[in-house]
Amino acid sequence: MQDYEHAATADPFAKAVSFFTQLICDLSGPAALALPHQDVEETAAARGRELARLLLQAHLDLRARHEEAELTALDPYARAALAGGRTRLERGHHSELATSVATVRVTRCVLRSPGQANCYPADTALGLPHERYSLGVRKLTVLEAVRGSYDTVMEAITRCCGKVVGERQVEHLVQAEAVDVAAFHAARIPTPQSADVLLVLSADGKGIIMRPGHLREATRKAAERAKQTFRTRLAVGEKAGRKRMATLAAVDDADPAVRRPHDIIATPGGRSTARMPRPGPKAQAKWLAGSVEHDPEHVIAAAFDQAQARDPQHRRCWVVLVDVARHQLDLIQAESEHRGVNIHIVLDLVHLIEKLWAASRCFHALADPAVEDWIAVKAARVLRGCGRQAADEIRADRLGRRWSAARARRAGHPQSEPSQQHLHLAGASRPCAVSDHNGPGMPWAKER
Repeated sequence: MQDYEHAATADPFAKAVSFFTQLICDLSGPAALALPHQDVEETAAARGRELARLLLQAHLDLRARHEEAELTALDPYARAALAGGRTRLERGHHSELATSVATVRVTRCVLRSPGQANCYPADTALGLPHERYSLGVRKLTVLEAVRGSYDTVMEAITRCCGKVVGERQVEHLVQAEAVDVAAFHAARIPTPQSADVLLVLSADGKGIIMRPGHLREATRKAAERAKQTFRTRLAVGEKAGRKRMATLAAVDDADPAVRRPHDIIATPGGRSTARMPRPGPKAQAKWLAGSVEHDPEHVIAAAFDQAQARDPQHRRCWVVLVDVARHQLDLIQAESEHRGVNIHIVLDLVHLIEKLWAASRCFHALADPAVEDWIAVKAARVLRGCGRQAADEIRADRLGRRWSAARARRAGHPQSEPSQQHLHLAGASRPCAVSDHNGPGMPWAKER
């Protein structure tokens, strides 16, 4: 390969043209014709990125020449009017810009004056950020950050752009780009919907592992008082005390999609192909919020503010999807009463099924295939609006069996049996066709 650095430099694009010509010669030569496709693909991708860098660098060099010529042609009074009284022109100032095709050098002029900060007209014309990372790199960083860890972000950026940013800089870029999220959502105006479109709200909690210095005071003190039985793991019932509970909320619109219980839960023995399940509702115009800093009251109130903006006259059907957290349910009911709006509360079916799986271990062996049919019958009973009867059946079945003392204690444990309140709340008497967000939807709700 010939050294393209020796190409003429009068034209800023001369290096790119020379490199592109040499690349064509290499890919059309006898050596390349004998290579497998993966080697040719890798060569074209790597040298294609270098060609893109040369083109971007040539464009920036061309703009630097035009800027220098224009500023040199101006008299001092015109420069003062352009740069707020700065008249002294200096050429050849350089800064690096990390872009999605590698790092390039930006050459620009500076207008200076004693006692004033430097003025770089090219920075405004190019829209350069204050730091060295281009908007393309920032966008790629955010897109990758929402998919995984910072290590994964670093691997993706390095694979696509080369070594242009470090892991600590990635963290700072993500934090800097996130500051405008709340203001962006607050400025958006929800699209008005007709009265027959459901207004769906949901709230949930998620424990997030925190550094010791960022724990809430009560959690930090509990972690300091806790005594760990084992050195390498936690014993039964022990908690590490390293988490803060983040509150998540969502608001969306959904067209009603009435379904029957067997559209949601498979019948005992499995679902047949004779009848296709009816499709569930589809969330539209979804609004999401979450915070580990603010209390659940703040996040739930923000969700109700968003719902209030979508339906200020309370003409639509408000549906609230909850899990088994009693504290969140109390906050939701208090917020609805404060705003004077009727809501339909739906218990997430996935959480209910987990309770049924826990209860099934009291009646079936761990590897018994019949447990699936047992859970399907109980879940279908709840979906028909017979939650109270399902709870009574489980309780009566437990009392009618003779078990060992250990098994009786496990069966009577409050976490081993779905409470009557959970089953009754999940299976109420009126159709509401809401979205389940965590799995199959539930077609029933209880009005509160």
